[in-house]
Amino acid sequence: MTTLNEKLADLKVIPVIAINRVEDALPLGNALVNNGMPCAEITFRTECAADAIAAMRKEFPDMLIGAGTVLTNKQVDQAIEAGVDFIVSPGFNPRTVQYCLDKNVPIVPGVNNPSLVEQAMEMGLRTLKFFPAEPSGGVAMLKALTAVYPVKFMPTGGVSLNNVDDYLSINSVLACGGTWMVPTNLIDDGRWDELGQLVKDAVAHVNQ
Repeated sequence: MTTLNEKLADLKVIPVIAINRVEDALPLGNALVNNGMPCAEITFRTECAADAIAAMRKEFPDMLIGAGTVLTNKQVDQAIEAGVDFIVSPGFNPRTVQYCLDKNVPIVPGVNNPSLVEQAMEMGLRTLKFFPAEPSGGVAMLKALTAVYPVKFMPTGGVSLNNVDDYLSINSVLACGGTWMVPTNLIDDGRWDELGQLVKDAVAHVNQ
């Protein structure tokens, strides 16, 4: 069975998505899957996140789907019920992490300094989100953390086509989270061909 880390490493880029209407979930899923990116991190920044995840899971059973910006145990439950493969949180909340561990669902919490990395490791985690990547020192900071800690990272926050190669060149980086290929305005306007082209370009770039 392919592990979450192996799937992330194979994809290289995880689209971080804020979706405002559940009816956009399926055309969005089609735009991702048909252009070589069978994955999505749907953030709980909008009210329809859980419903959008559930719709996407039903239509695309093999898609790798994460729930992002998960801040509470209630949201963890909603995400699990919707059928997510993993949970992502912007920060390191031991209560949320323990709840996910108890529920046997993978969680990738956000960290941006040595103390948080060590707290996460203390709870048995070895895959962490480096967030917010660019404001926290970017590639230089991540290289410093990598030199010390035997963990894998998913940098997110300020990652774009301009710097994604720099992050992916670091051995500890599995994949980068990004919003540049899934702009919310294109989703809201139903501009699926444009969004699909951005996705295709991102896939081609990281696999060149």
